[in-house]
Amino acid sequence: GQEGDDRLSFWKTLGAQQAERLNTQQIFLPIYTHDDARNESFAQQIKDAGLIYLSGGDPGYLASTLINTPVWSAIESAWRSGSSLAGCSAGAMAMGKHVPNFFRPKEDGTDGFGLIGEIRTIPHYNKFFGWIPDAAARKLLIAPEGTSVIGIDESTALVTGLNSDTDVSFEYRSWRVHGEGHVHLLRGEGDHAHKFAHGEIVTL
Repeated sequence: GQEGDDRLSFWKTLGAQQAERLNTQQIFLPIYTHDDARNESFAQQIKDAGLIYLSGGDPGYLASTLINTPVWSAIESAWRSGSSLAGCSAGAMAMGKHVPNFFRPKEDGTDGFGLIGEIRTIPHYNKFFGWIPDAAARKLLIAPEGTSVIGIDESTALVTGLNSDTDVSFEYRSWRVHGEGHVHLLRGEGDHAHKFAHGEIVTL
């Protein structure tokens, strides 16, 4: 919520366009600050959502804005009750336990939502390292032992919690790639880099 009105309107419009393609209703909640996230009326609107979607921006700001608020409690409760939860860019990065401060690489990061275990996500992977300084890029790739670092290309998603075509139930260790690009496992699986395409399974 730190971006200007034009950018916030852009994300709102993207959501509305996707909702129209899915023949469903978008409810846009203008939660830009910690005070907004303490708004009980926003939290109430989240309870029956089929899909909760967190968009882009600064992942550390996103996580610190929502954690320990009624809005985050409503999001987590809905997700644990069966709602789908998705994030792009900052929204994806904040899903893990820790969010590095890639804007200021010398500073510590912040706590993330901790929903996906020891996984660190680098979104826009096919473009990301052209956008940030080398020091910030290196910090993203350095992670504690046992942490998987994954890069997700644009126009690509990594999905878990669904059943496969053969009705084999997924656990949160197993994820399926969807989309035009690739998912890159940069650390984990013996620290060897692997690249996965649409339909392939990534085990984390």
